[in-house]
Amino acid sequence: MIRAKMANSSDFNATVPLISAEALRAEIVENPLQNYLLGIIISICGNVLISISLNIQKYAHVRQAQRGSKPYYTSAMWWCGVVLMGIGELGNFAAYGFAPASLIAPLGCVSVIASAVISVVFLKETVRASDIVGGSLAITGTYLLVTFAPHASTHITAHLVQYYAISWHFLLYLFIEVVLFFILLYLYKRRGVKHIVIVMLLVALLASLTVISVKAVSGMITESIKGQLQLIYPIFYVMLVVMVASCAFQIKFLNQAMKMFDATEVVPINFVFFTASAIVAGIIFYQEFEGLALLNIFMFLFGCLLSFVGVFLIARNRPKIKQQDRTFIPMDRVPGRRNTDKVQPKAKTQTYGSLAAKLMCNRAGQTDDS
Repeated sequence: MIRAKMANSSDFNATVPLISAEALRAEIVENPLQNYLLGIIISICGNVLISISLNIQKYAHVRQAQRGSKPYYTSAMWWCGVVLMGIGELGNFAAYGFAPASLIAPLGCVSVIASAVISVVFLKETVRASDIVGGSLAITGTYLLVTFAPHASTHITAHLVQYYAISWHFLLYLFIEVVLFFILLYLYKRRGVKHIVIVMLLVALLASLTVISVKAVSGMITESIKGQLQLIYPIFYVMLVVMVASCAFQIKFLNQAMKMFDATEVVPINFVFFTASAIVAGIIFYQEFEGLALLNIFMFLFGCLLSFVGVFLIARNRPKIKQQDRTFIPMDRVPGRRNTDKVQPKAKTQTYGSLAAKLMCNRAGQTDDS
């Protein structure tokens, strides 16, 4: 009996599985709450580390700009932030191996909340009403996400990924995504349409493939660590190549968006589009919403909506850190000074930017110092 089971197991591993989805899912799907909570904790910790690293790098930029001596990449503090960001991203990568992709992606709002809190506590930024309201909405949305998200934990094996990759609904989804991507790329590159929605949709379409491949690679590595070696299958390396390529092009388009548009626009739109694409990818490829109650689906989507609004309110009109011009100094921002006189001329005056305007500013500064 044991030898017969071993023979059947070896035949299953040696050939491509042609069994039904129900039989395959019954073999590898469990409902362990421990893995689900572990994925959530790892994701939250990773996002908090990312927010800490961003604020460390932000502080390093400010300090180097004030000193005006060496580049920022020579600062040990900046490199400390880079290392923390790498650890945080590694945590997010590992979280996909334990929890559904449709849950891990929306938890990225934790990074925005933690970054806002850290910037207020340590960088002494001003607390705005929109920060409080946005943080409350994002926290409420996160609670709804964790509560009503699908709790089933799927063991991601090479056979399962291969079965999902050749399913008709994913092939149809991939075809539509490729066609839409090339249409947007044509508008962006050939027609010169530089709208933020066009660029962020390109990022989101790539992010959809990134989420699918990251969860596949992370899940197969997790199963290999548990003792079921998955690295010998070609599908693992196919997904690894897709992950690296999609991440590289995603970063490229995201950097272009950051150059063309303000960060207060890019951050919330990118979060919304990335989360939506990740949820769709989880539903179509990994079938994460299958068997989920209608109430759970509604409350999950409602939690996503609250998180979207919260991130938008937090990121809206964030104070920018810019190096002050040495010729024009806004007197109301000098530490320890309460003078709010208009030393600089308004932009709409005729003398703005002229030599007379500079002389007026210098004369006003001398009068104030005396």
